[in-house]
Amino acid sequence: MDQKLAYTNFCKNENKGGKRMSLINKEISDFSVQAFQDNKFKTVSKEDLKGKWSVFFFYPADFTFVCPTELRDLAELYEEFCKIDCEVYSVSCDTHFVHKAWHDASETIRKIRYPMLADPTHVLAKDFEVYIEETGLAERGTFIVNPEGKIVAYEVNAGNVGRNAEELLRKVMASQFVREHGDEVCPARWKPGADTLKPGLDLVGKI
Repeated sequence: MDQKLAYTNFCKNENKGGKRMSLINKEISDFSVQAFQDNKFKTVSKEDLKGKWSVFFFYPADFTFVCPTELRDLAELYEEFCKIDCEVYSVSCDTHFVHKAWHDASETIRKIRYPMLADPTHVLAKDFEVYIEETGLAERGTFIVNPEGKIVAYEVNAGNVGRNAEELLRKVMASQFVREHGDEVCPARWKPGADTLKPGLDLVGKI
């Protein structure tokens, strides 16, 4: 087995029984949900994801505390995501009507330009495995989805810990880089223009 294939197999996240141990490389299911964007309601489906990168940013609920700080953080970097052809979708289990009400009531939320997806039937939260049965809410899950609709990176935080949009943007750029340069990988803190690594025997024990 050559080194590249060995490394690819190493990165797979399935156990010997074939059961999924991770959501990496999972293709998201078909969906069609309502969204609020630019003071309008619209429908967003899996079809809208084809051919471009996407971020699904789940949060527990509108009219809460940590959530608006995260959504504002994303809003401030939204243009940077757009520049790298990546759409941002915030998602909660609220309806699109609640999204609008929050937008109308909050100066912070009025700054948001990306689509706010409504998931009151929990279709998305269950597919991305962040649905909390006991509360009917979603965990703080962040997912990077490639142009084929497959998850290539994700994290799930406790409800009382907010996320960092700048680090999320870096992860999207790194994911795009390794997709384009299949024989290179991005080390910690990598940013565009920085050195990458080519996995091989010559690097073993030298990093």
